[in-house]
Amino acid sequence: MLLRERETKEGLLVSVCDPDCLGETFENGRASITVSESFYAGEDAVEATPEEVVAGLQRAQVANIVGEEAVGVAVDAGLVDEETVLEFGETRHAQLLWL
Repeated sequence: MLLRERETKEGLLVSVCDPDCLGETFENGRASITVSESFYAGEDAVEATPEEVVAGLQRAQVANIVGEEAVGVAVDAGLVDEETVLEFGETRHAQLLWL
């Protein structure tokens, strides 16, 4: 999985995606999501283990998660409720916001 962390004025923004999703656009009939390299990759993105992804998501103020594996890790860790996961064709998407 690709993990990217960056500071914003709202706090730490974390993005996680399955590598095979990068550069793809997925649709579900009501909306679409593009997994852009400019948001999910870049020089500061790293290939991460499930444990590293969970640690990054726990540090995040806001997170965007795309891909079967990435979303599955967040759900299995109890960070994302399965009922809030969105299906986009061949992949899944979740957002995380700590208040």
